[in-house]
Amino acid sequence: MFRRSLLAAPLLATPALATPAIAQPQWPARPVRVIVPFPPGGSNDAIARPLCDEMQRSLGQPFVIENRGGAGGTIGTAEVARAAPDGQTLMITSSTFATSAAVQATPYDAGRDFAMLALIATAPLVMLGAPNFAPDNMEQAAAHIRRHPGTVDYGSAGVGSIGHMGGALFALKAGLSMQHVPYRGTGPVLNDLAAGVIQLTFTTITAAAGLISGRRVKLLGWCTADRPANAPHAPTPRESGLPDYEAAIWWGLLGRRDTPAPTRARINAAANAALGDSRLAASLAQEGAAPSPGSLEDGERFISRDLSRWREVAQAANIRME
Repeated sequence: MFRRSLLAAPLLATPALATPAIAQPQWPARPVRVIVPFPPGGSNDAIARPLCDEMQRSLGQPFVIENRGGAGGTIGTAEVARAAPDGQTLMITSSTFATSAAVQATPYDAGRDFAMLALIATAPLVMLGAPNFAPDNMEQAAAHIRRHPGTVDYGSAGVGSIGHMGGALFALKAGLSMQHVPYRGTGPVLNDLAAGVIQLTFTTITAAAGLISGRRVKLLGWCTADRPANAPHAPTPRESGLPDYEAAIWWGLLGRRDTPAPTRARINAAANAALGDSRLAASLAQEGAAPSPGSLEDGERFISRDLSRWREVAQAANIRME
């Protein structure tokens, strides 16, 4: 009897083993939290809101933006790192994600813990000079700094900002010595540049458009290989004898790396579809940015290169935030 019961046991268990697993709901199963790790306002909000509007329209779930600023974006980023890896908490961030990780210890590993789910847009940096700065273009500026090492100050929105790192990369590529002056935000930088307190800054064209058109600052050059269409004329690095120099800002949609592959693919497809909308393209153009749709693999290659590049710049220029 005991032997017969043992033989029957596998047969009794078979139906339970054959029961199919309960299917997981397709993303997004509920409203999506989108953390912007910076205070309200500025380019990050200007990029995030129209993208979330388009994704909300197409997917039928609210995309709720939450600003979690502080510590160069690391506070909000750490919150995303602690969230469940289900695609319901995402982050829209910028190049600061990579530059901050290059200059300070963070409570997460930028390369290991996060995946670029969609590269949203990119915009070139520009090199701006004070009105009383003698050089009129990038090549002349490099020659001037070379003749007067350590006497030219360039300002940025803070240690580890894209403007700081873009300027440090310029100095490294050109073999120059400049003094970095950190500020609390781009506005004070541009005010002091226009007043001649500092001589240079590296920022976006939209941040300084009014000052450039009013001739209160000088547009010395673009920091990427190509000038944007319909943009003010200024030389590129290649035209200035610095073919290896390039600095741009990017915005991306990031999430936990261990988010399931089907969810990551669906997020990428939804973001790419939104980037094809003319309304979103117009919003990006107002920020001087161009849509950058691509695959998950494209995004991974991009963020891996960016993290590596800014780590190398921080080490070579001895940049560290204590």
